[in-house]
Amino acid sequence: MRPVDVAIAGSSGLIGRAVAPALEASGHRVRPLLRPSSPPHSDGIRWDPAGGWIDGDALAGVGAVVNLAGESIGARRWTARQKVLIRQSRLDATALLARTIAAMPDRKPALVSSSAAGYYGERGEEVLEESSEPGDGFLASVCVDWEAATRTAADAGARVAITRSGIVLDPAGGLLRKLLPIFKLGLGGRLGSGAQWTPWIALGDQARAIVFLVESDDASGPFNACTPSPVRNSELTHALGRALRRPAPFVVPAFALRAAFGEDAVRDAFLTSSRMMPKALTDAGFSFDHPEIDGALAAIL
Repeated sequence: MRPVDVAIAGSSGLIGRAVAPALEASGHRVRPLLRPSSPPHSDGIRWDPAGGWIDGDALAGVGAVVNLAGESIGARRWTARQKVLIRQSRLDATALLARTIAAMPDRKPALVSSSAAGYYGERGEEVLEESSEPGDGFLASVCVDWEAATRTAADAGARVAITRSGIVLDPAGGLLRKLLPIFKLGLGGRLGSGAQWTPWIALGDQARAIVFLVESDDASGPFNACTPSPVRNSELTHALGRALRRPAPFVVPAFALRAAFGEDAVRDAFLTSSRMMPKALTDAGFSFDHPEIDGALAAIL
């Protein structure tokens, strides 16, 4: 694919900060989508998703849009207000981008839009591929609506690829950033029973997968963004202990998680079993730099 301008919504987040240099390394120019209060940026494109406004003329000049916008799922306790914010921050941003792309009279940019493993809900031992049905619960319903918000662009002829991401591993953010201080003290351990399947992906592979989907002209539909080697939560925590050379003998009980994050968060995120496989991504020709948990943790730590 020839170099193009790529607009990124959510460029300041964990994944956005990795995707931008990965795109630039492939020769593309990154154009961050900026809120009205953000500092000036020579390549920035202004938008206000909550207000339903975007500089459509500037967006019309890009070859692809990467949508990573949305309130962090693990940032704070899932109160009723926080759940509204989790949902609306995703739907407002995605719907605005999709209808703006759909309204473009000329060649429409591709849209690579985020979703999450939460799409599948609690599935026990079931192997989950992109053709699997969505699950139940708050996060599953958010993901279903989040993905549906892209259809305006797809129905208008734009290429749309959706990344259903597992846990993104990097010490700078996300779950790993929260676990590291605890595990470094030798106080780490599994969450609940530890038997739940945990789909995961190293941040570098997540960024590479998004660049791959931007550059793959025939890539459309959902893609599970996770390695082909999901692990149980107990395996993940033991691997983290090994990487840090610390014991991980403890158990974080479900009631403690509920007290910290709320019932829905525990059920839909922390203790959910999701045995995802990246069939569409590997079938399209993508290969992982870090497909195994021990090698990934050794590299990123």
